[in-house]
Amino acid sequence: MIKIKISGFIVLFTILTSSAQIHVSDNKKFLADKDNKPFFCIGDTDWELFHRMTREQAAEFINTRSEQGFNVLQAVALAEFNGIREPNRYGDYPLNNEDPTQLAVTPGGDPNDSYQYDYWDHVDFIIKLAAEKGMYVGLLPTWGDKVAHLWGEGPIIFNPQNAEAYGSILAKRYAKQWNILWILGGDRPAVYKSKEKDFDDREIWRAMAKGIEDVLGKDAFITYHPAGGPNSTSRYIHDEPWLDMNSFQSGHGSRTAEAWDYVIRDLAVRPQKPTLDMEPCYEDHPVNPWDGKWTRERGYFTAYDVRARIYRGVFAGACGVTYGHHQIWQFLDTALYAPINVGDTLIGWQKASRAEAAGQMQYLKNLMLSRPYFSRVVNQTLVISNKGNDYTNLVYATVDENKSYAMIYLPQNKAVKIDLGKISGKAKNVWWYDVRNGNAIRATSAKGNGTKSFSPPKEGMDWVLVMDDASKNFPAPGVKMD
Repeated sequence: MIKIKISGFIVLFTILTSSAQIHVSDNKKFLADKDNKPFFCIGDTDWELFHRMTREQAAEFINTRSEQGFNVLQAVALAEFNGIREPNRYGDYPLNNEDPTQLAVTPGGDPNDSYQYDYWDHVDFIIKLAAEKGMYVGLLPTWGDKVAHLWGEGPIIFNPQNAEAYGSILAKRYAKQWNILWILGGDRPAVYKSKEKDFDDREIWRAMAKGIEDVLGKDAFITYHPAGGPNSTSRYIHDEPWLDMNSFQSGHGSRTAEAWDYVIRDLAVRPQKPTLDMEPCYEDHPVNPWDGKWTRERGYFTAYDVRARIYRGVFAGACGVTYGHHQIWQFLDTALYAPINVGDTLIGWQKASRAEAAGQMQYLKNLMLSRPYFSRVVNQTLVISNKGNDYTNLVYATVDENKSYAMIYLPQNKAVKIDLGKISGKAKNVWWYDVRNGNAIRATSAKGNGTKSFSPPKEGMDWVLVMDDASKNFPAPGVKMD
């Protein structure tokens, strides 16, 4: 494959790098692929993937996530849990002398030779595995505890100078990989107060982004993973020219987090950038285990909790979402690692990889891509009945700005009254979309521009009502458009 002139190879490489990258859509609200077709991000938080998994385990896991329709795996090069001072599964460390400008690399990469196969060879292997499945890796160069003066094992090793060098080193190493999306931050705010002292780490993150872009140019897609709560990137680093997409973390502290409002907030900031929830409630995560008062009565986030938050966030205008399972991100294996905040239930990563909501994320992606995509907007005015007022009952609607369709998420199995005049056409096709299995159930068509009440099927707590202008001849919801 490389039996060509060096100059020819460089030209080919440049074309591949620039053409294969995900980029922001023309309307600045969504993501598109190299052919300018919609890219609806369904990510997965696999933070310890490089650090805690063997080659065989990584292959098993990536194959599972590919079958489930995920298209982005988010993993950390310098991992959270003692990722610098504790070796990976092969006994290898990422850095020499805890210096991010000195990757601990050895000649060769033969996995059968323990000397040759180093930490970064293992990272390479996993990234290439994902590429073989057509999946992107959301690559975090480091977890935020290596930068921020907050909680975490650290150690803090970054300053602006070595952050830029490190970004450049990684960018050069992965310049040939089409499937890299860069994620800075790592669960830490860029601006914060710690021990009554103000900190501003933007210079460090800016330098790391510069190191990446100096190698790859502006085609490098870069975003940032903030801490939970109100720490959306739109509040502190929105104007950074390297930031292509905003994100927030609605988190695991409460069922009441209103991620849809965070989306609306982010999209209102100018210049407009896409946004998504990079850590909604994790499936099987104990609800707020940090206050020392957790009980089984408070419970765990269920597949329903995940759907109820994610669907409404996407309908508010998010360009996708990142799913997470609490025992996947840490790749829980009690024979090797102590469990982290698991309440009273141990699942283990193999079983957790097949959790209910993990298999259901593809149905959200399929639904969103089965209708005109770039023209979708939030519109609550077509819901005439009580829209609800909080996370338990809030009905949420997304529509085509050209009025050709509407999708309404119902978090409770209750009738909803719709203003048919908000959808074009004399006749409207009506469907109930089952968020649990991706099946679309055809309902009685509606006519005219008045109001009409619709009742979901009796089975299942949450549903999506889909209404189309019949003249558009859209396929069933969840079936990809031609």
